[in-house]
Amino acid sequence: MPVARAVPDGGEQALVDGISLVAGVRSAQPSVRSVVLAEKDDPRRAALALQAGASGWVAKDCSLQRLLTVVRGVLRDETHLPPALLTGVLRELTAARKHRTDSERLVESLTPREREVLRCMVAGLGRKAVAERLFLSPHTVRTHMQNVLGKLGVHSTLAAVALARRAGVGPAEAPEQPLRSVP
Repeated sequence: MPVARAVPDGGEQALVDGISLVAGVRSAQPSVRSVVLAEKDDPRRAALALQAGASGWVAKDCSLQRLLTVVRGVLRDETHLPPALLTGVLRELTAARKHRTDSERLVESLTPREREVLRCMVAGLGRKAVAERLFLSPHTVRTHMQNVLGKLGVHSTLAAVALARRAGVGPAEAPEQPLRSVP
């Protein structure tokens, strides 16, 4: 649900989901703390907000006193959730962690070369670009990609990339450019 308007450098307004906004602010300014003012209590959304970097969650219909208590607590580096949400949020976070652990175990089953290929896939590189980056033939890259899909138990590159991201696999970094001598 779009809840905030962000104005990019070009001056156009775009609707932004509140959790995306929290993640963006947290990424740009890690010291900033945020409290989500939610229309309704939803354990799944509250867990997502916490994972994005929110420090508190309150319903829009809470009292001013409750809101002030949460804001003051967050300023003391506390995390605030309504007690009725706590069990559901913990269940969501535990399930997310288990899912990540399963993904991590699958990624660990890959050979080092297959992990390199997977990181290139996460970076959005196609078979030819992966071959050039890793100094392999496109046929060899295709074989590695098929092995990656099989070991991860998925049927598409998109599914492999999603699983890799859940496991914390980042994209392959661009190779360093060779230094040129100055005449």
